[in-house]
Amino acid sequence: MFEPFRNEPFTNFADPGNRKAMEEALREVRGRFPLEIPVVINGERIHTGKTFTSINPSRKDEVVAQVHAADAELVDRALDAAWKAFETWGRLPALERASLLIRAAHILRRRKAEVTALMVYEVGKNWAEADADVAETIDYLEFYAREAVRYAEPQPLTPFPGEINEYFYIPLGAGAVIPPWNFPLAILTGMSVGAIAAGNTVVLKPASDSAAIGFVLVEILEEAGLPPGVLNYLPGSGSVVGEALVKHPRTRFVAFTGSRDVGIRIYEEAAKVQPGQIWLKRVIAEMGGKDAIIVDDRLNDRLFEEAVKAVAASAYGYQGQKCSAASRLILLDSIHDRFLEALVEEVKKISIGPADENHFMGPVINASAEAKILSYIDIGRQEGTLVHGGARVEDLPGFYIQPTIFKDVAPDARIAQEEIFGPVLAVIRAKDFDEALKIANGTQYGLTGSVYTLDREHIAHARREFHVGNLYFNRKCTGALVDVHPFGGFNMSGTDSKAGGRDYLLLFLQGKSVSEKVR
Repeated sequence: MFEPFRNEPFTNFADPGNRKAMEEALREVRGRFPLEIPVVINGERIHTGKTFTSINPSRKDEVVAQVHAADAELVDRALDAAWKAFETWGRLPALERASLLIRAAHILRRRKAEVTALMVYEVGKNWAEADADVAETIDYLEFYAREAVRYAEPQPLTPFPGEINEYFYIPLGAGAVIPPWNFPLAILTGMSVGAIAAGNTVVLKPASDSAAIGFVLVEILEEAGLPPGVLNYLPGSGSVVGEALVKHPRTRFVAFTGSRDVGIRIYEEAAKVQPGQIWLKRVIAEMGGKDAIIVDDRLNDRLFEEAVKAVAASAYGYQGQKCSAASRLILLDSIHDRFLEALVEEVKKISIGPADENHFMGPVINASAEAKILSYIDIGRQEGTLVHGGARVEDLPGFYIQPTIFKDVAPDARIAQEEIFGPVLAVIRAKDFDEALKIANGTQYGLTGSVYTLDREHIAHARREFHVGNLYFNRKCTGALVDVHPFGGFNMSGTDSKAGGRDYLLLFLQGKSVSEKVR
């Protein structure tokens, strides 16, 4: 059937050939701006005439795409198309669905440099971050294809005399997928393809800041042979398109990744049974985090240095715009000053500039995000001591903020409790390891966490008590890989969906038990 799943390798841009290919892709993609992105319903490109712009946050005057916006009427049309397509797609053998997704993965590999370049421009990821996003997308296509076949196999039951009994999974129907902009192809594809692999059909509302990248999935799946109506593409505002999808009585499920506040609203609205609705909607939600790295004093010099680099990467990779990003650093008292001094020196090395020039840090996503982050920095000045950064980068043409560190932060301070989603790190002192764990668990979130220590008892203790969905020891708290680190969190981090894991497709399936008495 299929070879065993293997994660897609990352591109080595130190290789001159790879670097040249990326530079050529960046030139070619920029030459096509502004792109025109349509609504897609049942395979039909719809140009509504009501457009919004997607810009390059590295150079805020550059328009990446003009995007046609959907409205509530088109939500009705899209759901009609999705349910019509479900009549055949939901009955297609799993192996056929899987084969199509494998073809899509091959197509994306062929377009990898081009898609990576588009992502660099539209959301401000540097080359390595964008390449990793595309690699993860390929992983989702490959892995969920194999998972669809596995879930289609007969499920074991205890035999009972005189009966023939079966238990198997069937898809849910037509649902809504509402992804974020920060992993604009990987998360969008993971949620959409997870549903599609399981036999469902999808109405996809992309994030407005990354609508051009989202359209790539439509193109790739169409080229791979996906029938019209299985994936419908509805760019538009969350208050119009997103809300209509969530409330619609014909929406069977909602898969969402984004902020806590939006996730809570979706969860509440989806729970309300609308007139004509004949099911309870299933909600799969991933809602962010306030992730902590604990650095113990049980370290040797090598692990100390590794921890310094890992904290910088976890806090400032992609400008801290990851739900898994380290936004709290908890240091044991005996190591606090030495570690903080080393961290500041490491952060001073970070280069900042346009993403297409491949700086470690590029821009934050838009003006609204920039204003929000700067407002939290102002709060931080009242709640702690500014150690590094704390301002915009004024001489660059986009939305750039310095990597920022505050020390002397209380565990219950706002900058230690609220998700900032930017390059701001709160450093908190703990008197011992037990207090460090208490501080780490002292938020409403529970997504990722990391512990640096050589003490096996401390590792065992944290393994039991650090209440996060993804816990790492002696490595950074970002960079989860499909089928290596199934991803999803506890508490207000969402429904613990474990994206990229072997439970994920089950969220888009329902079990059916069939029994026949032997005569």
